[in-house]
Amino acid sequence: MAVTANAYATDAAVEILALGGSAIDAAIAAQLVLNLVEPQSSGIGGGGFLLYFDAASKRTVAYDGRETAPGAARAERFLSSEGAPMDFYAAVASGKSVGVPGLIALLALAHEQHGRLRWERLFRPVIRLASDGFVVSSRLHQLLARDRFLKGDEHARALYYQADGAPLPVGVQLSNPELAATLRRLAEEGAQAFYRGEIAKDIVATVAAQARGAGDLVMKDFAAYRALARRPVCGQYRGYRICGMPPPSAGGVSVLQLLGLLERTPFSALPLNSVQAVHLFAEAGRLVFADRHRYLGDPDFVPDTTRGLLDRHYLDGRAKLISAGRSMGSAPPGIIGGAQPSGDDTAPELPSTSHLSIVDGLGNAVALTSSIESAFGSRIQVRGFLLNNQLTDFSFRPSQGGLPAVNRVEAGKRPLSSMAPTLVFDRRGRLYAVLGSPGGSQIPNYVAQILTALLDWRVAPDDALALAHYGSRNGPTELEQGKTEGTLALALERLGHRVEMREMTSGVHLIERAKSGGGWIGAADPRREGTARGD
Repeated sequence: MAVTANAYATDAAVEILALGGSAIDAAIAAQLVLNLVEPQSSGIGGGGFLLYFDAASKRTVAYDGRETAPGAARAERFLSSEGAPMDFYAAVASGKSVGVPGLIALLALAHEQHGRLRWERLFRPVIRLASDGFVVSSRLHQLLARDRFLKGDEHARALYYQADGAPLPVGVQLSNPELAATLRRLAEEGAQAFYRGEIAKDIVATVAAQARGAGDLVMKDFAAYRALARRPVCGQYRGYRICGMPPPSAGGVSVLQLLGLLERTPFSALPLNSVQAVHLFAEAGRLVFADRHRYLGDPDFVPDTTRGLLDRHYLDGRAKLISAGRSMGSAPPGIIGGAQPSGDDTAPELPSTSHLSIVDGLGNAVALTSSIESAFGSRIQVRGFLLNNQLTDFSFRPSQGGLPAVNRVEAGKRPLSSMAPTLVFDRRGRLYAVLGSPGGSQIPNYVAQILTALLDWRVAPDDALALAHYGSRNGPTELEQGKTEGTLALALERLGHRVEMREMTSGVHLIERAKSGGGWIGAADPRREGTARGD
């Protein structure tokens, strides 16, 4: 079963699975196609996080392909000469926002350890599509029309816009021969061609030449980059084992904290999407995000507080702050033993990301969430692909209240993320579900909400993904615009919530074990253009 954000990518995954490829092989092929057909969301100019389950050994591995800051980066990177934070989008659409891309290194490491087909074979679907062309979707057209910065890059303008500046129309056939050439080189020469050759030189030169703000990447930064294998963060919920990404992603910790807090309330006994259920979910979210902003960052630079944040006694104490009858408004962070004093993270995290879920015929599984951060990343195109703006995921203010921000910019550091690829195992230890979502800092809420729908209320996959979203990131209580009743907002306001209606365009892609136990059910979020296919 393969579920991805675009039919072309799902077809590529199925093609590789039909050849006997592993879940990793299929994920690589699909991810490369996503680079081509939804360039706004992910690609080889960005990074990602991947969870892999090996059915034979029953082992789960977390792969970290997060971007890194240049060696020249300093904590004041996004401050003006007066010491104030830069305008956010001025930083995004500049060379200063570009980190060393990690996606190709991530895919190569995972393939080396779990691939079955040749590396070169996995590139054929995307090279074929990039050469022959694909049909521009309504979603891509709308995002091109909406974007203010992409036309500022001459290469992107020539590829995605017409002579009069209008975006390519829906249904037009778009080819990207420059990307096809780049991918042929990577297929033939391997990942080293990205980090040590002409591709890296072109990225370095292009970023340094940005009139909107020059970057400071150098070849040494590329040569030093490594994707990492990490231990996943796992915990229990209602008898199921939930595994996610550890830091530098906050996603896994946040999802497990949120579920752990809910398990200490009457949440599961309440009606689905009832006022009281939404109230408890939002209150738990406030506590989770207060801790996220205070404690989580790259574990190679700050103490790893994962164990303390998930400690059952700690969660017992935090859950007591949740009142059934009144919103706390804004939650303070908890107190974690052994954590260094630090300021809160203030970085916004934008929702332009992609997720894919794959299970192969042997039961091996991949949950991969990947991103270039903002829609179309830094709006800088090199050799047919867009570069990330992931460095704006660092705190613009290097300190808060005289204390260093845990997610401040530092040379070689990986910025904090909310990406939350997730694997679920049932009471017998069998793989039960594979899921994740785009959505910036709202990702943990999206993933936790789907998990509660599946595990607490036994909602069918398609129905679960269609549910209206809600939650809090320790600010207002957010309800999905156009999908939630006004009466819900009024009832929450009576409980002390400050409610905001928001567009909440998740892209949850889910695979669940069929209740019969003999197969898989795939489901794609109706808010985007994803598809599910299986055999």
